[in-house]
Amino acid sequence: MNIQGIDHIEFCVADMPRTSAQLCETYGFRVAGQTAVPAGAQTVLLARAGVRFLLTSARSDDHPAAQYVRAHGDGVATIAFRVADVRAAFAEAIAGGATAMAAPVSSGPLGTATVSGFGDVTHKLVERPGPDVPGTEFVPGLTVTAGPAEHDDELFDVIDHVAVCLPAGAKEPTVRLYHRAFGLSEIFGERIEVGGQAMLSTVVQDAAGRATFTLIEPDTSRAPGQIDEFVDSHGGAGVQHVALLTRDIAQAVGTLSTRGVEFLSTPDSYYDALESRLGALTVPVPTLRKLDILADRDRWGEMFQIFTRSTHERRTFFFELIERRGALTFGTNNIQALYEAVERQRSSW
Repeated sequence: MNIQGIDHIEFCVADMPRTSAQLCETYGFRVAGQTAVPAGAQTVLLARAGVRFLLTSARSDDHPAAQYVRAHGDGVATIAFRVADVRAAFAEAIAGGATAMAAPVSSGPLGTATVSGFGDVTHKLVERPGPDVPGTEFVPGLTVTAGPAEHDDELFDVIDHVAVCLPAGAKEPTVRLYHRAFGLSEIFGERIEVGGQAMLSTVVQDAAGRATFTLIEPDTSRAPGQIDEFVDSHGGAGVQHVALLTRDIAQAVGTLSTRGVEFLSTPDSYYDALESRLGALTVPVPTLRKLDILADRDRWGEMFQIFTRSTHERRTFFFELIERRGALTFGTNNIQALYEAVERQRSSW
């Protein structure tokens, strides 16, 4: 399958006004459309730069969005792939082992279909002739009414990757599904130990590098840890975080902090050893220390990343900001720092 990138991500939420306002006020999204006549659910399109989020909130208890929220709390329910030919992509996905959830339908130049992914998360296949502009249909029943938010700040441009937590034993079948059904290939894999726990991680990506998933499962040979806790709290496999690619992480963190976004903290000892481990960095260590930004280096370049403090009622979802200065990997050396930060957050609840 020739995926042309992540078209949008759909969240099921319990409180539409609160969630929409929070994302607009803090992350700089704009309401770019909404369902004209809400029936069983209301859907709102939020847009900023190259990122599109759909928020769906049920108006009846038997609507799938209500069922999702009861099972998992607010969270990612659908990740949509942009494709050139929705019917061909749907046929490829089904032949590769995905389950049909909604057959291809066309509404003018827009074509959509839905297939299974992992857990209760589905993948919508979207064929559209060009960028979403006012007056065009974004998904069936929702017309774009405004363009994306435009700001002078350099918060983020596109979705860098999506991190998925899976139950033990589910990672390899999921990797195979993404290869056979969607054409994503394994580009990286590792086993990570953090204290008495361990996890197994595989990164899959499309050929153009525009759809990337980090798939993580717990290593059952070690003590239960944060991945087990996510699966238990979430009620199965799900999206742990969405990483947003920024061109200036220091500015982005500073801006978001003034708007009330909280980030995970990092102990000073991490920065004391940073230059001796990585050498001189293009973002000065004092700046990284002040803002709690993590840094890593691979053979292609540098990367900088930070994770927001989860505000989810089950503490199962958060955002990542990531800046890449040539680096292609995912901060392997920062995994321990991340999970130690999460442990500190857990102890404060």
